[in-house]
Amino acid sequence: MDAAPRSRPEQTRTSPRRVPLDLVRGGLMGCAEVVPGVSGGTVALITGVYGQLIDSAGHVVSAARAGLTGGPRAAREHLRQAHWSVLVPVLVGMLVAVLVASSVLEPLVTEHPVGSRAVFFGLVLASVVVPARMVARWSPVRVVTAVVMAVAAFALTGLPAGTVSNPPLVLVAAAAAVAVCALVLPGVSGSFLLLTLGLYEVTLAAVSERDLAYLGAFALGAVVGLASFVRVLQHMLSRHGDLTLSIMTGLLAGSLRALWPWQDGDRTLLAPGPDAGAVAALALAGAAGVVVLLLVQSRLEGRASR
Repeated sequence: MDAAPRSRPEQTRTSPRRVPLDLVRGGLMGCAEVVPGVSGGTVALITGVYGQLIDSAGHVVSAARAGLTGGPRAAREHLRQAHWSVLVPVLVGMLVAVLVASSVLEPLVTEHPVGSRAVFFGLVLASVVVPARMVARWSPVRVVTAVVMAVAAFALTGLPAGTVSNPPLVLVAAAAAVAVCALVLPGVSGSFLLLTLGLYEVTLAAVSERDLAYLGAFALGAVVGLASFVRVLQHMLSRHGDLTLSIMTGLLAGSLRALWPWQDGDRTLLAPGPDAGAVAALALAGAAGVVVLLLVQSRLEGRASR
C-alpha cells in the first residue's frame, strides 16, 4: 500500500473571506473545460481545492445512494460532511465561466491558436510540479508508472479529431460520462476528449443555443460518469496515494503534446516558427500564472494554520 501524500495543500479550513477566491477558482476551471487540452482537474489541483472537491463529490454520491436505499439519516450525514462553503462558489464560478467562455474564449482560441496554446502549454508545464511534489517518495515503480502514463497521454492527444453533426442523445450521454473524468482526473481534458469523439463543436453550440434536450442528456451522462468514477478515485487516493499522484504527474506531462503551439489541423507537431520568441514569452506568462496561484495558495494555508 502506498503512503498517502505528506502534504495536501487543499485540505485547509474555509472562511467566508475565501468565497470570492473560490468563485475565481471555479471560473478558471470552467474556462479550462471549454478549451481543448486543458483539464479542469488540473486547475483544481494547482489552485488547492482538488481534495475538497473530490471529498465533497464522494459524499454527495454516497448521499444519493443512501437516499435510494432508504437511509435518509445516512444521506443527511453525508451531505453535511460535504464542503459546501467551497463546493457552491466553485460550481457557480464554473457555470458562469462555461456560459461565457463558450461564446468568448473559444473564438479567441480559434483566431489565435498558436498564442493560446502557448499560454496553456506554460500553464500545464508549470503544473506538473504540483502532483510530483506531493509524492512522498519516487520509487522506481512510481517513476515507471508516470512515464507509461505520459506516453499514453501523448498517444491519446495525437488522435485525429472526429466530427458528428447530429449525434443521438445516447451517444451524447456516453461521451459526457467519459469527458466528466477531466473534472476529477488532472491531465485529462474533457474538451479534448469531446473533440476526439467529434462532439466538441456541437456541444458548444448546444450551450450557446440552450438546447435543453442535448444539455439534459449531457448532464445525465456526466452525473452517471462522475458517480461511477469518483469513488474509485477516492479509494486510489486514500489507499494508493503516491501511485495515484504519479499517474496524475504522467498524465499532465503527456498532455503537453496537445498544447504544443505549432501543429496542423491533423495534430501533427511542427517545428517552431519565426514567432518563437513571442510564443515563448506567452508560455512563460502562463507558467508565471501558475506560480502566482501557488504563492497565493501557500499564503492562505499559512493564515489558516495560525
